[in-house]
Amino acid sequence: MSFEACAAIVERADPDRFLATMAAPVAARRVLFPLYAFNVEVSRAPWVTEEPMIAEMRLQWWRDALEEIATGGSVRRHEVVDALAEVLDPQGAQALDRLVAARRWDVYKDAFEDAAHMSEYLDATGGELMWQAARAMGAKDAMRADVLRFGRATATARFLAAVPALEAAGRVPLLDGRTEGVATLARQALADARRPQLGKQAEPATLEGWQAAPVLRQIAKDPRRVAEGAVGLSPFRSKVRLLLWS
Repeated sequence: MSFEACAAIVERADPDRFLATMAAPVAARRVLFPLYAFNVEVSRAPWVTEEPMIAEMRLQWWRDALEEIATGGSVRRHEVVDALAEVLDPQGAQALDRLVAARRWDVYKDAFEDAAHMSEYLDATGGELMWQAARAMGAKDAMRADVLRFGRATATARFLAAVPALEAAGRVPLLDGRTEGVATLARQALADARRPQLGKQAEPATLEGWQAAPVLRQIAKDPRRVAEGAVGLSPFRSKVRLLLWS
């Protein structure tokens, strides 16, 4: 039942990744749903409380769960952890600790320190997740850099779409919120938004980025869309593009 629980979590909380996963072969879904459900649980941990200490404890709980998977000993019982333990090898569990650690930024209301800090956040929360999905489906280490770049670009598109919600929650998401700064960020990400060629077995790991390039082009052309909360493709265009990618 843990696999079905993971699918339900993703369907409720991350509809884009749910659609991408449902477009993937059944064998790939067995990898993707646990990873994406894990990402949902970690990403919302800082937002379920106003108390930073409690949010930190929630993130630490997931770091401890990953450590248990990595060491191969007894793993705590939890519907997502149970499914995740069947997907991750020790190296993958250790690598995803980076994703959890990066989410500490969401706990507090400080801005990113600099461009490198923001890039690391997007790389850890988007690139690492995509790469570990690809690894779990057989991608070779030589593809790591390309997948991380594409994952970071995909995360940037999602992050820019979320700017109004982040600002409403008291966060400072952008280092340069002027239209010029937003357009530059989108153009930089667009340069990395080329889908890596991973081969049939691992290719579903990159399906989640099917909207990244057109969304980034949209923002680069009209960066005011970010502040206006008008980022995104029409449902028809989105579904057609996903069909062409899958």
